[in-house]
Amino acid sequence: MTRPNGRPMSNSAHSRAARPHAGSAPAEDGARVNGTQVKIVVPDGQSMVSLLGSRDEHLHVVERAFSSDILVRGNEITVSGPPEENAAVVTVFEELIELLSGGTPLTPETVERSIGMLRGREERPADVLTLNILSTRGKTIRPKTVNQKRYVDAIDQHTIVFGIGPAGTGKTYLAMAKAVKALQAKEVNRIILTRPAVEAGERLGFLPGTLYEKIDPYLRPLYDALHDMVDPDSIPRLISAGTIEIAPLAYMRGRSLNDSFIILDEAQNTSPEQMKMFLTRLGFGSKVVVTGDVTQVDLPSGTQSGLRVVQDILGDVDDIHFCRLTSSDVVRHKLVSDIVDAYARYDAENAGARKPGREAR
Repeated sequence: MTRPNGRPMSNSAHSRAARPHAGSAPAEDGARVNGTQVKIVVPDGQSMVSLLGSRDEHLHVVERAFSSDILVRGNEITVSGPPEENAAVVTVFEELIELLSGGTPLTPETVERSIGMLRGREERPADVLTLNILSTRGKTIRPKTVNQKRYVDAIDQHTIVFGIGPAGTGKTYLAMAKAVKALQAKEVNRIILTRPAVEAGERLGFLPGTLYEKIDPYLRPLYDALHDMVDPDSIPRLISAGTIEIAPLAYMRGRSLNDSFIILDEAQNTSPEQMKMFLTRLGFGSKVVVTGDVTQVDLPSGTQSGLRVVQDILGDVDDIHFCRLTSSDVVRHKLVSDIVDAYARYDAENAGARKPGREAR
């Protein structure tokens, strides 16, 4: 039996599927085929509740995705329907069993993403969802989609990586996890996090409070991500020692940043001049990740986004990689993906009505 993606089905100990053939098949562990019926025997050590979900919520996701009928009795799952659909259902359950065996907990969202990966003939869910980026504070950070895994892999393979995509696709969060991992592994000496304080036009003098009180609201999302990955009690010490630096983009001018992991967030709100200034801060032994969403530009009318322009300028430069995420990579509430798609359709339909040269807001 082959997977929907064309690769042979795994003969792992978790779930082995017999090759379908005419007539009845002998009883084996894994899947047994009888005409248009397949029987999957789940290993005794595997929790059926974990596999099928509380109140069978995981099972219901699989049932909605395929036309085959699925019946569960004890540790046996009987799948009845068209042979191709049955084969796909077997592959899904095999992947889910492998995820559980590797320590990845299942959720309805995980099951949906696994089905999507298999249907798209992309990478195996077990290869994507078991990739550990960072284990900290009792949780493990992993990519949740194929594009997120490609983004993380690109950060390993290239000196400068651009993560471009809509809100909720994990651009900044995954980059932060890679930065913390690099610091822990002593691959870099410090982490530098920056973003443009564009709402104040980088003219902060009229705001009340000290300088840091003025810029804090614009940098707060970076602090929030950092608090998820580093012991909060150690953050003030790391900042005081310069091991972690969080600053507005304007503070990068004139510097050369060596042995650092540098993240520029909200890069769609840089001008072309600011983007050039930032990228030329790159020093020896450093890595740069630039993240942004070109559909949410807050620059003044008539000002080009540096993140849009840089794709044309640096698209063919070696060791610079552009990773594009989409609404299918959104890992927030399901409605966020729908909202992103709805705005994309609206923008496409009304693109001709915009004045030439005007940035999308």
